[in-house]
Amino acid sequence: MNTRTLRPWLIALAIAVVAGALMLTGHAPFQAEHLGYLIAPAAVVDVEPIMKALDGIEAKLKGFSEKAEGELVTLGKVSSDTKSAIDKLGTDQREMADRLVVLEQKGKLAPDDGAKNDDAWGGQFTKTDQFKAFAGGSVQKARAEVKNTVTNAVGNTFSDRKPGIVAGPFRPLRLEGLFNKLPTTSNAVDYVRENVFTNAAAETAEGASKPESSITTTLVTEPVATIAHWIKISRQLAMDNAALAAYINTRMRYGVDLRFENQLINGNGTTPNMSGLLKAGNFTAHGYTAANLTTRFGSGYTRLDLLRAIIADCLVNDYPADGILLNPVDWATIETLKDSQGRYIIGNPNDGSEPLVWRKPVIETNALGADQVIVASFAMAGTIYEREGVVVELSESDSDNFTKNLVTIRAERRAMLAVERPASVRAGDLTPA
Repeated sequence: MNTRTLRPWLIALAIAVVAGALMLTGHAPFQAEHLGYLIAPAAVVDVEPIMKALDGIEAKLKGFSEKAEGELVTLGKVSSDTKSAIDKLGTDQREMADRLVVLEQKGKLAPDDGAKNDDAWGGQFTKTDQFKAFAGGSVQKARAEVKNTVTNAVGNTFSDRKPGIVAGPFRPLRLEGLFNKLPTTSNAVDYVRENVFTNAAAETAEGASKPESSITTTLVTEPVATIAHWIKISRQLAMDNAALAAYINTRMRYGVDLRFENQLINGNGTTPNMSGLLKAGNFTAHGYTAANLTTRFGSGYTRLDLLRAIIADCLVNDYPADGILLNPVDWATIETLKDSQGRYIIGNPNDGSEPLVWRKPVIETNALGADQVIVASFAMAGTIYEREGVVVELSESDSDNFTKNLVTIRAERRAMLAVERPASVRAGDLTPA
């Protein structure tokens, strides 16, 4: 072992330190704790502290190498102490190399930046005459002035990128599926609503006059509502980021459907609003008060008693209820009702089946306000007439879009709800006064 055989490793170490660790440009000075020196990203790279550390390693290895050669001449073998010292130095070398690899990986450029890497600090340093002389073994140190060519504020450290887009909340939209749906080609729908049917049907004797029944009706005209909104994005975004553009389209479509669901319940019928279930005349008030509930069920009545009474009223009027609408907060309160022993009455934390109360499905929706309830035969209550489903359109010709490289995205839907049987819809307070 001699110093000449050690020189290639030292050269490689110098290259790794300078061309690797110094590639961490654009960051605050970092402490190379295991090497015992400070590397600062300045316009002039002073490698003298590095070379001093290398000289120390080289000197130790040179000394032990000479000692080993002497022992071979005089003793015919290398002593265990000398061998252990050389082995330890080898271990130290490997540990240092591993740490340098870590530093080099932290400063690694992305593959597309490889061409630009030639002018980075490490590349500039290895091209200098000082380094070439050092590599040839004619000098023990190398010092070079390199240009600070870094222009990217984030330097060469790249953050991890999670694929896709982290979306906001999407409310499950379930109300529309409760109603029948028909298409329309007009901007309004006329229908005849039955007011009162007097059924006089009866058994009659031969030759006797037959009883006369009567039906009173009302002509109702409901305009088709238009629900729409728009947003502008850059043309570059629409062209360069297809995933984000598609997500925006999805959000726009969802926004229209979300508003439509809210209107199914809360539309007040005043143009341009739809006529929703809770519009006056579209439902029948359940009519219960705290007093008559106490009379019927006792002072300890609960919301379960109220719901059962409303379901019975629907059935008594020949409108069998097929669903119950509740706000999520109210449904949680009902599910967690307990008996005197602390046992859940209807809720079961381990039950993953469909929510039911009195054998009727419960539909939770934020479209219905807290402390309200709707019990209905939705299939009989009304029909959704759709003139046009959700349409998403893009235009570069809107306003000054063309000159500003903008694209307008518009989402629009045309539909309405015809509540044809208000008597099939029972609604009111969940905690009546």
